[in-house]
Amino acid sequence: MRELEPVSASDEAVIEEQIGRTPRSLAGVAWRCPCGRPGVIATKPRLPDGSPFPTFYYLSCPSAVAECSRLEASGLMAGMTAELAHDAGLARGQQRAHEAYLADREQYGVVPELAGVTAGGMPARVKCLHAMLAHALAAGPGVNPIGDKVAHLVGSFWKHPCTMTSERQAE
Repeated sequence: MRELEPVSASDEAVIEEQIGRTPRSLAGVAWRCPCGRPGVIATKPRLPDGSPFPTFYYLSCPSAVAECSRLEASGLMAGMTAELAHDAGLARGQQRAHEAYLADREQYGVVPELAGVTAGGMPARVKCLHAMLAHALAAGPGVNPIGDKVAHLVGSFWKHPCTMTSERQAE
């Protein structure tokens, strides 16, 4: 796992604007967009109210979220799930990604209710491209093969005009 960056007060304000709510239980910034803003945040596995929260890596960049949503609308996930079922090498890689995700999250707390549960359908299904891309960006290339495929498909999403307000862009 790459080391998480601490969340500054300005990061927290940007994240709130990105996700449309106050972020909860932030562990850190897992990946920054080339523009410098948080693009993937890490969330502790237990929320302040005690609820378990399996999504350790959370895609916050609005441009990346939009690109993943576009791909999901195309039905890509069913094809990727079928590919996992028929490609033993890809399935082994996704199993390793699942294990890496669990290990990363467990550094911030072991939550018995989440034992063996990661995000996005790992390891045997693909049900959320946002989760796959978040893990791939946070962990780096070669860790999550489905996430790497999603990263290739979304391309350089940060080259599109930033969707943050001009007020935030001035920071």
